[in-house]
Amino acid sequence: MITILNENFSQLNDFLSSRSFSKIFILVDENTHEYCLPVLLGNLETDLAFEILEIEPGEEMKNIQTANQLWEILTEMQADRKALVINLGGGVITDMGGFIASTYKRGIQFINIPTTLLSICDASIGGKTGIDLMHYKNMVGTFTFPEQIFVYRKFLETLPYKELRSGFAEMLKHGLIADDKHWENLIHIQKLDFESVIPHIETSMEIKHSIVQQDFQEKSIRKTLNFGHTIGHAIESLYLSQGNPVLHGEAVAMGMITETYLSFAENLISEEDCTIIIENIQKYYPYLDISDFKDEDIFELLINDKKNTDSKINFSLLTGIGSCNFDHQCSRKKIASSIEFYRKLNDA
Repeated sequence: MITILNENFSQLNDFLSSRSFSKIFILVDENTHEYCLPVLLGNLETDLAFEILEIEPGEEMKNIQTANQLWEILTEMQADRKALVINLGGGVITDMGGFIASTYKRGIQFINIPTTLLSICDASIGGKTGIDLMHYKNMVGTFTFPEQIFVYRKFLETLPYKELRSGFAEMLKHGLIADDKHWENLIHIQKLDFESVIPHIETSMEIKHSIVQQDFQEKSIRKTLNFGHTIGHAIESLYLSQGNPVLHGEAVAMGMITETYLSFAENLISEEDCTIIIENIQKYYPYLDISDFKDEDIFELLINDKKNTDSKINFSLLTGIGSCNFDHQCSRKKIASSIEFYRKLNDA
């Protein structure tokens, strides 16, 4: 259930009053503590006791050490199975907070209040929770739906441009895999900012929600949401392992370019569509320097991707603008050629 919050958060307050929670734990990072928590607390109407749990921002915090610290804090504060966790933040907070809640005492309830474009349109929707293992993305996690998702769009006004652009990559992905009109609307945005993105957010949310409703545990069509993420996650992981993390959307944009080229190499899309897609992604995203990453390092991560079976790399590839297939396996040679294609874009 996704609810767009009004100015006084009445829907959230109605939700809290309709349930019998024992206590509230609000998970934030340093940024959402400063910019978003005051708005939430200023509109929160409840007699329930609440505690603030704060972590440092960034993907590098999404690990078992942070999870263990949060479990220990919940234990020390005597959180019981009727406690509620409110995840107030971006993708790291909703991924980690959902994981913490879904595993603590075999599961306590949680809701997501996403604060970034990435988490509003993608990460908070769908019930995937998780943390990274070593430098492998989301390797440990659960499929657990939040009780509710509450969206307050004005939180986006506090976002730096790079964070807005990061989330926009997932919106472009939604158009490419499921809705050509959504893609067309997005690529005609001249200036990427809060005002230009707002009219298109609910469409992206609906696409993600619809796909998840059809296939919660990712046995079939939900796999199409991984377009751009197979190679993208590998590159994101390599940057993370160097202690130089890139934003998720930047890695996904790179992944969508390489996997669009791979779609063309597999004769699934025309050369014209391939060119149109890549040029429009390049319009919004800077080139990511992958010259330090060897193909062997990339393939090691690709082979360990959690979507694979029998050591075969499964891709979700485009079959047109607005359509996508899944469980598509490609030769190592073609995968390497798509990565090399991206490397050469910097020379163009």
